[in-house]
Amino acid sequence: MNSGPEERPYVPAEDFEEVVAAAPEHIRLELVDGRVRTKDPLGVEEFEVLERRAPETVQLEYAYGELEFKAFGDGTHSCIRIWLLRQFLALLPDQDLYPEVGVRTEADGRGRYIPDGVLAPSGHFAGQGGWADPGGVLMALEITSRDGRTNRRARFDKPFGYAEAGVPVYLLVDRNSATSTVHSEPVNGRYQHVRSCPWKDALRLPLPLHSGPVTLPPLPAKYQTYRPTR
Repeated sequence: MNSGPEERPYVPAEDFEEVVAAAPEHIRLELVDGRVRTKDPLGVEEFEVLERRAPETVQLEYAYGELEFKAFGDGTHSCIRIWLLRQFLALLPDQDLYPEVGVRTEADGRGRYIPDGVLAPSGHFAGQGGWADPGGVLMALEITSRDGRTNRRARFDKPFGYAEAGVPVYLLVDRNSATSTVHSEPVNGRYQHVRSCPWKDALRLPLPLHSGPVTLPPLPAKYQTYRPTR
């Protein structure tokens, strides 16, 4: 049985200090109970300035008006993503699973998310800036990590943010529950269908393609039982 990665709901102090050092003077940050907060309201334009200046050792997102740190994945996280990439390459050779592409999300495109993967046509993001338009994206992928806050956003906030942006399918691979949850058919900012599937079963994805839905095989057992070290 998969016990999943240990969740740690905090931002490392050294990451916080690096972002503070890079932040413009008018953006004041504080670390409270392991969470980074801005002392003043942060607009999306200010967030983009901060994100451009931040070191490459951190990933910053902007979710419903709040600055958020996104945890990097561990080895198993990377292996699951590569396995998924290989499945899509075999099943949909004209589509690519792009890792960590910044996407505009939420109503009116005000959110700034960095999905663990974005399924879109080959070459789709060529010429786009740091935060791509969600138009043409078939699916967003998130894989849970060790960080509790990152995981809560993936489970509870991002289904709304992706639906509001009109992303047809949102796939959440949850390593703590050993399930994959498929969100589909966004209407008025809400996914109309949400279905969870245990990893031992094949997974049907209702992607908006002329060829119809695709089915992924069960996740390999070696990814279901591995627990990351602390």
